[in-house]
Amino acid sequence: MKLLGYLALALLLGVLDAFPISAQANETTWRALQKGGAVILMRHAVAPGIGDPAEFERGRCETQRNLSERGRAQARAIGRDLRERNISVAAVYASQWCRALDTARLMDIGDVKPAPWLDSFFRERSDKESRTRKAREHILDWQGPGNLLLVTHQVNISALVGSVIGAGEMIVVRPTDDKLQVLGRLSVGSY
Repeated sequence: MKLLGYLALALLLGVLDAFPISAQANETTWRALQKGGAVILMRHAVAPGIGDPAEFERGRCETQRNLSERGRAQARAIGRDLRERNISVAAVYASQWCRALDTARLMDIGDVKPAPWLDSFFRERSDKESRTRKAREHILDWQGPGNLLLVTHQVNISALVGSVIGAGEMIVVRPTDDKLQVLGRLSVGSY
């Protein structure tokens, strides 16, 4: 019976996690970004499916799950929203997966640096600890003056902050001492 209770709680939290955040919460998060010094953990834009095909190879987009037209439009719109709100992004890093690199590039908010420490470990579970540790180190080292944008995957973000995130969504954190203080969550526009 106890297991049933845990499952019900997990289901409820998952359902609540799927609902959009209030406009007021979004505005508070936008204001925090305008101050700078924060880190944006972003899941790549819409790329239909789960995981990657069996023949997946890094560096060969034709073997990967890629952005749909909807995902490409979503990435451009998110970049436009960041620019229109005058959000300073001082550095952009992305997973080496094509869907993450394409998302970051289509946002058009700065040079994109491929970062192996942001690569998905969905198929490479043994890399979870090392990638999460390395990403956490980069986040904790960030001091601004602008914001740091990290475009990665759901599993990576979940390992860092314990929250499930949808395609194109962002969780904004501020590095404080040895912790990641979650400032808010952004779901920009409707796609």
